Amino acid sequence: MTQEHQGGDRGWSAARKGVWSRLRFTSLRLRLVVVFGLVALTAAVSASGIAYWLNRESVLTRTQDAVLRAFEQEMQNRAGALPEHPTQDELQRTAGQMANSSQRFTVLLVAENPDGQTVYGSSGGLNGFSLGDVPESLREAVTERQKVTSNNKYPHHLYWQRIVEDDTPYLVAGTKLIGGGITGYMLKSLGPEAKDLSSLAWSLGIATGLALIGSALLAHAAATTVLKPVQRLGTAARRLGEGKLDTRLRVSGTDELADLSRTFNKAAEALEKRVADMAARDEASRRFVADMSHELRTPLTAITAVTEVLEEELEFEGGGIDPMIQPAVRLVVSETRRLNDLVENLMEVTRFDAGTARLVLDDVDVADQITACIDARAWLDAVELDAARGIHARIDPRRLDVILANLIGNALKHGGSPVRVSVREESAEDSGMPGGSVVIQVRDHGPGIPEEVLPHVFDRFYKASASRPRSEGSGLGLSIALENAHIHGGEITAANSSEGGAVFTLRLPRDVSAAEDGDKAGDAGTEGAEGDA
Repeated sequence: MTQEHQGGDRGWSAARKGVWSRLRFTSLRLRLVVVFGLVALTAAVSASGIAYWLNRESVLTRTQDAVLRAFEQEMQNRAGALPEHPTQDELQRTAGQMANSSQRFTVLLVAENPDGQTVYGSSGGLNGFSLGDVPESLREAVTERQKVTSNNKYPHHLYWQRIVEDDTPYLVAGTKLIGGGITGYMLKSLGPEAKDLSSLAWSLGIATGLALIGSALLAHAAATTVLKPVQRLGTAARRLGEGKLDTRLRVSGTDELADLSRTFNKAAEALEKRVADMAARDEASRRFVADMSHELRTPLTAITAVTEVLEEELEFEGGGIDPMIQPAVRLVVSETRRLNDLVENLMEVTRFDAGTARLVLDDVDVADQITACIDARAWLDAVELDAARGIHARIDPRRLDVILANLIGNALKHGGSPVRVSVREESAEDSGMPGGSVVIQVRDHGPGIPEEVLPHVFDRFYKASASRPRSEGSGLGLSIALENAHIHGGEITAANSSEGGAVFTLRLPRDVSAAEDGDKAGDAGTEGAEGDA
């Protein structure tokens, strides 16, 4: 793949991430647009439906009334002038005259001729409007004689019905002359009215669509206006979460969003002040511990020199120390050593907290380093070492010695013998570290670590038993070991072995400098990706 293709793929990936990010960020905007659109659509459809129904009834009723009045008038004037038993020619001629009225409808006349036969006269000719085109229910209603009462003065009335033939609407009407035997039927096409109503429906549909589009644009504009302060608030909150405590929002207006911005600014100001106070107190505490440790070192140096002389006197047979005070002297010697270790550990912790701890890297053989640590503390008889020579790592030998001394010493003090130290290598794929890693496991054969204690074994001054707050250690050893692992870019974990005993696992990169360069490159890549998006 060429460099241009790679750049195009990265650009497409960044653009796609940007689109998805905007979609996720504007989900509330989309919901507002959808709600506005649904409300506008409902209102437009309802208004269009009502308008169409009212216009439809108005158009059809107006046309229908005009046609029925014209037909009724033609029946009275022309059909009423025929004899009671007309001939077919008379019916045919009259039907044609009636059809030539202003409404232009088709007429069918039915009567009995002088011979008593039923004759028909249609304005549409022999193949035109026939009795079969009239619904049977309408024919029955027209020919049925109604009872004459005070409320019903005529035995026959005008009846009508709307039908559809070949997708074309028609109006069919019929009536029977009062006092005569002639029955007339009328057929009127409502096609022009249907076309007008169809045009009206299309117009209302287009108006509904335009209203929907307009409402969506209006909703988008309103959502943009409303959500822009919310977006600024979200950006400010993220900056505040990143530690930029001087972040403030520009406040304009007097609405609820302006009140929210003021509240955010007050909260950010209070948080900045609180964090500044805490940082000042934390810095004062660190300075106090550092100053105290430095101040203690001078008298401790003198006290340590005295205790060394006292210890030599205790070991010298026939010395001048009274046997009655020897236990007190031994207690002073041990407590002086413990106090000296505590001061050294406090100074080391202070350096870690202040960020002044630095690595002095060297290429070491891990097996030789572990052997030297065990030999320097006379632990050879109590520790089993399973480490092949030739496993090299570029690390800080002094800090690795501190880590090993704390882990092995903790196993010997609180676990059970024998303590086994094993070393293995891990590839870059398995460890996730550039250049691979070195894994050192320290396992004892004691009762293990209680489950409630496991999450706190690396806490400073943590005591597993509250009833035994005093111990020989300072409570800082494992914490210092973990800090030394972190400064290397490594990690220490504590667990219980399925075979019994506790297992501490130290994982360090084979080359600390390469791991640091990889982390920096990863950070730069992440920043670049965020910038593209």
